[in-house]
Formats: sequence, structure tokens, C-alpha cells
Amino acid sequence: MNAMTDDVLVELARVKAVPVIRAGSIEHAMRAALWLAEAGMTVLEMTLTTPGVFEGIAELRRMPGLIVGAGTVLSRQDARLAIAAGSQFVVTPCWVEGVIEQALMAKIPALIGTANPSEIWHAHTAGAAAVKVFPAACVGGAAYVKQVRAVFPGVRMMPTGGVTVETAPDYLAAGAFCIGLGSELVSAKALVANDKASVVAKARQLLERLSPSQTMAV
Repeated sequence: MNAMTDDVLVELARVKAVPVIRAGSIEHAMRAALWLAEAGMTVLEMTLTTPGVFEGIAELRRMPGLIVGAGTVLSRQDARLAIAAGSQFVVTPCWVEGVIEQALMAKIPALIGTANPSEIWHAHTAGAAAVKVFPAACVGGAAYVKQVRAVFPGVRMMPTGGVTVETAPDYLAAGAFCIGLGSELVSAKALVANDKASVVAKARQLLERLSPSQTMAV
């Protein structure tokens, strides 16, 4: 690892949650990002399925105290463009050839999508800073994470997919390094309705549930 990668991993371990922002337009994605930052979220993942996302990443990087990464990275070129826009970490939904190499060259973490023990070990030994267990709720939830963590205690795991505000502490208690939440945290309905209040409230509820005093009690 290096200083830049270490700084991002330290922040991920501190905040414990990464909002995964996926929207039909960059306007809605930026709206979500600003609401979440106001709620106290300091790490954001902007998915590359959003039109205009690279400009959005560059704009968010100008906000002090915010760590911004790129999600749904599906090619080496995706990784290059995301890094050029200022992404401080990259996330894939599965194994994607060349992404780890691009991240290592840029000295940022790659979080590689996995769904089974073989994929977890492959990504880890290839140089992934952490593995994204996806879709977490479908492959067994917190119980699954606990089982694979027993086999791979040295692998950082970020369960994503179907994780909710209510189940988030269960994943951390099972040994997750951090968790990712998408539409469970910011719904398309809330974005279309410009419902800032509900998104901010849910994000603050998540942060409260993931506070040390709460997670230790799980």
C-alpha cells in the first residue's frame, strides 16, 4: 500500500458506509451527493452508469473533506477516465481485467466485486485493496460475510447490494470492513420528488446506527 491508498482505507474504516449514487441524470446524482455530504457522509461512490459522471466527480473533488470514488467500473478505460476525473478509489461489480493495474499505477484503492470464495481470493491476491461482496443480501447476507471472513480474516470486505439502514450493523458485526448502500439510502423516487429531508434523515440515521457505541452492542 502507499500513503494515498492508506488514507482512503483509513477513512473507509472510520465512516464504515459508502453511499453508492446511481441516477438517471448527473443533475440528480449531484443532488444526491450534496444532500449526503450535508448529512455528514464523507465518502461517496459515483457510478459510471450515470451520464456525465466524470464531470460530476471532478466537481465533487473540489469540495474539501470529501472522498469521491467511481463505481460500476467495467473496463480498463473506465478506470483510466475515472482516475483522470479525480476518483480516489474505483469499484467494480465483478472481476474486470486491468482495473487493479490502473489503480495501482495511480496509487488508489481498487475494490473488486466478488460473490464467492474463489473470486474473493482471486481479487485479494491480485492486489485488490478490498473486495466488494455483491450482491450481499442475495448471496447470504451478514451470515455469509461471517462465514467467509472466518476463512479469509485478512481480506477487507465491503458488502453491497440489498444492505439497508436496519441491517447495516449486522454486516459490521459479522466482520465487514465497511458497507455500501445504494437505492436503499437514496431512492430514485426521492430524487425525482426533490425530497431532500427524507434522504438526509435516512443518512443521519445510518451514521447513528454505525456509531461505535451502537455497533459494539450488536
